[in-house]
Amino acid sequence: MIVGLLKVKIQKGVDLAIRDVRMSSDPYVVLRMGKQKLKTKVIKRNVNPVWNEELTLSVEDPNLPVRLEVFDRDRFSADDPMGVAEFSISPFVEAVKKKSDQNLPDGTIIDKVMPCRKNCLAEESAIYCLKGKVMQDVVLRLRNVECGEIELQLEWFSIPGAKLL
Repeated sequence: MIVGLLKVKIQKGVDLAIRDVRMSSDPYVVLRMGKQKLKTKVIKRNVNPVWNEELTLSVEDPNLPVRLEVFDRDRFSADDPMGVAEFSISPFVEAVKKKSDQNLPDGTIIDKVMPCRKNCLAEESAIYCLKGKVMQDVVLRLRNVECGEIELQLEWFSIPGAKLL
């Protein structure tokens, strides 16, 4: 049963790894949660790509991690991996529960998530209210690669009648 929708705006990549002979890459992002798999468009010849692309995940179990993978598109061979990151949406969902119990003004910080070994966060990430919605700006440091970060924004959409656990 779906408990809500998580809109993930893949904003941009910063200092991504070079994977092509022309000293660049053709990156795209794959977002996974449970059995769901969504992809962004490919940005050609850019290690600092701007996607500003929204991908929406149906959340059945808020305890499942979200996995983000970056690849370099190759025309004649398998796409090259450019790093991975995982993060938990549990703190975000807890903030959504807190928000639903109260009417909070815009800009109110509901919670902060600190970087740790488990979450791939590159910096502190605030969960806040904006126009009645719960939002979180996230910077993820990619693992299994020499460099690179991905910036994204999370937004929660409740489903009428669905109950957060």
